[in-house]
Amino acid sequence: MMDWTDRHCRAFHRILSGHALLYTEMVTTGALIHGDVERHLAYGESEHPVALQLGGSDPAALAHCAKLAEDWGYDEVNLNVGCPSDRVQNGRFGACLMAEPALVGECVSAMQAAVSIPVTVKTRVGIDRQDAYEPFEQFIDTVAAAGCEVFIVHARKAWLDGLSPKENRDIPPLRYDFVYRIKQARPDLTIAINGGIETLDQTHEHLAHVDGVMIGRAAYQRPYLLSEVDSALFGDARPPISRGEALEAYRGHVAAELARGTPLGRMIRPLLGLYHGQPGGRNFRRVLSEGSHAPDAGMAVLDAALAAVESASTSRRQTAAA
Repeated sequence: MMDWTDRHCRAFHRILSGHALLYTEMVTTGALIHGDVERHLAYGESEHPVALQLGGSDPAALAHCAKLAEDWGYDEVNLNVGCPSDRVQNGRFGACLMAEPALVGECVSAMQAAVSIPVTVKTRVGIDRQDAYEPFEQFIDTVAAAGCEVFIVHARKAWLDGLSPKENRDIPPLRYDFVYRIKQARPDLTIAINGGIETLDQTHEHLAHVDGVMIGRAAYQRPYLLSEVDSALFGDARPPISRGEALEAYRGHVAAELARGTPLGRMIRPLLGLYHGQPGGRNFRRVLSEGSHAPDAGMAVLDAALAAVESASTSRRQTAAA
C-alpha cells in the first residue's frame, strides 16, 4: 500500500473502525537510517493499534529500524516480503526475498532480538515459476523456525519479471487453498490471508480457515466497508458510524493539519470513495478532486463536497415522491 495508507488515510480508517489493526505504508530501512525519521514514523495516537511495515534485507539495519518502531510506540513491526515492484527488487527486498528464506529468517531473528513488540512477515505464496505448494511451505517453515509466529499471506504469487506491480495484484491466480493448507499444516502459527477480498461476507468465509484477514484496496477504494468491521467481526454492539458522521469526525484531523500547514490535497484522497455507489458519489469525488489543490483550499471544499451529496439525495427523494 505504498503511497496509499499514509497517516491521513489511517486517521480516517480509524474513525470508521476502532478495532482493526492498521498498517503503515512500507518504509525502507534506508529511508529511516538516512532520512527524516519523524516524517516516516509520525502518527496520531488515535491510530492504535498500528503496525509499521518495513522493507529491507540487512538484519542489522532491520533490527535498528524495528527498535525505532518500538521506541515510537508502534504495536507491531512487519517485514514486507511481498512487494513486487522493480525499485523494491533493485534494493533486494520485497517479494524477491522469497528466494532467500534463510536470509529472511536471519532478518526476523535480528529484529526479534532488538524489540519486545511482535515481529510479523507479509509474504506471497510464491514467485516467478513457483507454482507448487511445497516451496511456499518450505519458506514458511524456514522463517517460522527463526522465530516468526505470524504471517500475512497474499494468496497470489509474484512475477518479478514481466508484470507490473499493478498486474501482480490481479493477473496471477488466487491460491487461497495454499493459505488454508499452511494453516492446517502449521496450526501453531497465526496465518492471515490477503488478496482479492472485497466484502465482509468473504471475510467470514476465510475466517473459517485462517486466523485473520487483511483488506487492502477494497478498504481504500470503498472505505465505508470498514464501518461494519467492529460489529461484524469484533462483536462491538455500537451501531456503525454513518458516512456523514465519519466525515464530520475527520474534519477535526483536517483542521489540525491545515493549521500545521499541511495542504488539503494530501488529506482528501482517503475520502474519495466514501460515497461509492451512493447518490451524488461522483459529484462528491469531483468537488474534492477539483477543489483541494487550490493554494488556499480549506474546509469549504469539504462542505461543498458534502452539499453535492445532499443535493443529489434530495433530488432522488423528490423524484421518488413525484
